[in-house]
Amino acid sequence: MIMASSSSSIASNFTLPRNNDALLKQCGSSRAVFGSVRVLSNSIKQLLKLNHKPPRRSCVTCASSIQQQQVEPSLIVDVDKQKDDGRVLKVGLICGGPSAERGISLNSARSVLDHIQGDDLLVSCYYIDCNLNAFSISTAQVYSNTPADFDFKLDSLAQSFQTLDDLAEHLAKAVDIVFPVIHGQFGEDGTIQELLDKYNVPFVGTGSNECREAFDKYKASLELRKHGFITVPSFLVQGHETNQSELSEWFKRHRLDPDSGKVVVKPTRGGSSIGVGVAYGVADSLIKANELISEGIDNKVLIEMFLEGGSEFTAIVLDVGSGTHRRPVVLLPTECILDEQVELQSRGANDVQENDAIFNYRRKYLPTQQVAYHTPPRFSLDAIENIRKGASLLFQQLCLQDFARIDGWFLPNSACNLPSSESEFGRTESGTIIFTDINLISGMEQTSFLFQQASKVGFSHTNILRSIIHHACLRFPNLASIINKSGQVPSKSKYSKLNRSVPRREGARKVFVIFGGDTSERQVSLMSGTNVWLNLQAFHDLEVTPCLLSTTSEYESTVDGKKADNVMNRTVWSLPYSLVLRHTTEEVLAACIEAIEPDRAAMTSNLREKVMNDLMEGFKDHSWFTGFDIADELPIRFSLKQWIKLAKKAEATVFIAVHGGIGEDGTLQSLLDAEGIPYTGPGAMASKICMDKVATSAALKNLANSGILTINKDVRKKDDLSSKPINEIWHDITQKLRCETLCIKPARDGCSTGVARLCSSSDLAVYVKALEECLLRIPPNSLSKAHGMIEMPNPPPELLIFEPFIETDEIIMTSKFKNETADGLMWKGLSRWVEITVGVVGKRGSMHSLSPSVTVKETGDILSLEEKFQGGTGINLTPPPLSIMSANALERCKKHIELIANTLQLEGFSRIDAFVNVDSGEVLIIEVNTVPGMTPSTVLIHQALAEQPPLYPHQFFRKLLDLASERST
Repeated sequence: MIMASSSSSIASNFTLPRNNDALLKQCGSSRAVFGSVRVLSNSIKQLLKLNHKPPRRSCVTCASSIQQQQVEPSLIVDVDKQKDDGRVLKVGLICGGPSAERGISLNSARSVLDHIQGDDLLVSCYYIDCNLNAFSISTAQVYSNTPADFDFKLDSLAQSFQTLDDLAEHLAKAVDIVFPVIHGQFGEDGTIQELLDKYNVPFVGTGSNECREAFDKYKASLELRKHGFITVPSFLVQGHETNQSELSEWFKRHRLDPDSGKVVVKPTRGGSSIGVGVAYGVADSLIKANELISEGIDNKVLIEMFLEGGSEFTAIVLDVGSGTHRRPVVLLPTECILDEQVELQSRGANDVQENDAIFNYRRKYLPTQQVAYHTPPRFSLDAIENIRKGASLLFQQLCLQDFARIDGWFLPNSACNLPSSESEFGRTESGTIIFTDINLISGMEQTSFLFQQASKVGFSHTNILRSIIHHACLRFPNLASIINKSGQVPSKSKYSKLNRSVPRREGARKVFVIFGGDTSERQVSLMSGTNVWLNLQAFHDLEVTPCLLSTTSEYESTVDGKKADNVMNRTVWSLPYSLVLRHTTEEVLAACIEAIEPDRAAMTSNLREKVMNDLMEGFKDHSWFTGFDIADELPIRFSLKQWIKLAKKAEATVFIAVHGGIGEDGTLQSLLDAEGIPYTGPGAMASKICMDKVATSAALKNLANSGILTINKDVRKKDDLSSKPINEIWHDITQKLRCETLCIKPARDGCSTGVARLCSSSDLAVYVKALEECLLRIPPNSLSKAHGMIEMPNPPPELLIFEPFIETDEIIMTSKFKNETADGLMWKGLSRWVEITVGVVGKRGSMHSLSPSVTVKETGDILSLEEKFQGGTGINLTPPPLSIMSANALERCKKHIELIANTLQLEGFSRIDAFVNVDSGEVLIIEVNTVPGMTPSTVLIHQALAEQPPLYPHQFFRKLLDLASERST
């Protein structure tokens, strides 16, 4: 189960304790060299041929309890010693910024930090807020969830700089090179580059003047045209005084109907498709352009022809040249397809929005079935090679540096009606190539295009990021000696015939991370599983295989005309590195099927070989690059029965990241128990009880005298809700529960699925109709009380629970004034109850409660799109501040949480949601989630970071894995 909640934590700079030598030898530096991210080359194929069982390895990083666990050496570096040795490269990671993309910037910073930090590379983190105030932050704070988390906690957790110049002066002394991961304004428009240049601070990426020209879409379009590239006809709107007659003339010149001609309206200086929309006709175009200007998104807006019938593509360009000599190599491009019908089928009749095929911010960054990706594109070879050639030329002609992402369109001959001349670049036999956008700091989230395309040609996350950093260092002679000593990947991965087979790690402990499933939580399950898989690869003694549990539709068959639903026939895919890096489980599944299609596989392999040869022509001159570390593998399909037998034969531990369904109701746990396979999380019986909210309450009923309360419930059959008058049902339930407002939720489903607040019988009617029509979601504000999107279970649940809606006093943050609680928190405290979520970790019977988290709202603000995407709702406080809950009440609360966990026979880890009385520490239980969310911004990560010493994500997941091998029998 999942919960969109998170928090930041306090952490200071650490140095490696002198008595940690043994620990260093035992687990190694998890991110010290490029080879720390391993690939299981043909691991599943080889496991199928195992003739012996490899010996189990004992856990190497975790002591018997969380409190005793040592901090991972890769994150606590003996700086003084490494300064003396002259081997450490000090990198300043800068994130945040004033643009609407700052949330994506935080995701990028987390990902970069995860994959570059090591004994030979020390990372210092910095944050720029929306008002361009600069701060030095701890690495732990990078894992804060939303921009609001950062901004609210900066005063207490960060060191501020008086001015940006002060920051630059500090960087000149404190770091060797800066890696800016600020997307959009300030990060890509040349501003931060100009600041760093002023103080002679080396940095990764393109120079300030070149950034300024490339970031402005209008200027970049003019530059492209000057260099002979086909461009999309556009009209520039500046300010509110655009001459409507001039725009009308532009419409006529390009054969567009002045009243209904379809165009794209977008800011000239903005990334990630923010503010991009469709308009129809001259009047509508001007209205939408002026809206963008009035909203402050940009003071210059482009109106472009809408390209019909084509496909968007995006291509990562990597410079492998030496010094000032550029040698750009374009990786395998990605085709981006928008399928409106797929998305419309999954929405209700009242939820039809975004009907135009624009690759906007939501479609680019949020999980959706509306977008499909293909790497490489399904274009002709001629078209793909021309995309690569054109992107390389652009990189050189615009004087870009290190790396970039270049977007464009491929229009089949039948769809292209753009005026052109024979001399223009982009004409191919099968269609026309148009380059439209240049992204100077590409997104670097875990599943971004950078990592998708890099993994297709042999780079792990760590390998590609360090390649970019080390290449940037070549421009600065004083850094050359550092990078030449540090190295990257181990010699075992040296390039040889494209390194088709990377050796296995002999004797390594096998771990199968399983995610996916068929519930409404499957997309977050993919995010959780991907995060766990990437973090566990930090350990040299582990061999980690990502596995997708496919949907039920893949295994359903018929017997005597009836569906045969045998869970053991469910499909599980063993995934190669590159196929994990997708946004949806449907996309992963489609990529698996596409990858094993013979013609497609052959084409991909040939293109991969060509790109890798191009890369090696440049890399051969760089001593710091010692090889690729991702093998060219195909996915392998198993039935669940075969997969479990394979896990047993390999003596693997299964890390369960399947939210809801068979991953959380005890089914998968029972199957693994039957074969004696260790797995993470609670056992089968505890999982089954916790999945059933009624059973959970029943199991805790006898704890009322111990300060643990349960909420009264009324259980109804779905069919009964449809067969009786709504008003009668509403009256009956509210009378029985003695309340006026209800909370409805499925009896057995994920924590956020199908949960809604009902204030009237009409609200209940809307909910019941959604069940009857099998809607996958209820659109925002469909009920009388304002709310966001409500994800609905599929298929609809047979049983639903009604509970009294618990009213609490909201904790609100405001920057306008402060009351007696200090820190800008406003809380009336009348009810004395607040809602918390808290993780529990440990062995059965001795579970340990992490620090609870409390969610805070921002005054007068509607939750922004990026904050929703970050997985959080506003600000999260871990633990609750003393102004709200005393230390004694907090300790009593944690004891109550531990009693709940032990009573339910939980083990490994789980998450408990509850209300807590801030005076007595009494707990009113909401529900227990035995497979909680494990995404990069999940609340459990932040609670683990609040431990002393802090547990970083890779340590935390390793702790959970080791608990699985020690689980009670």
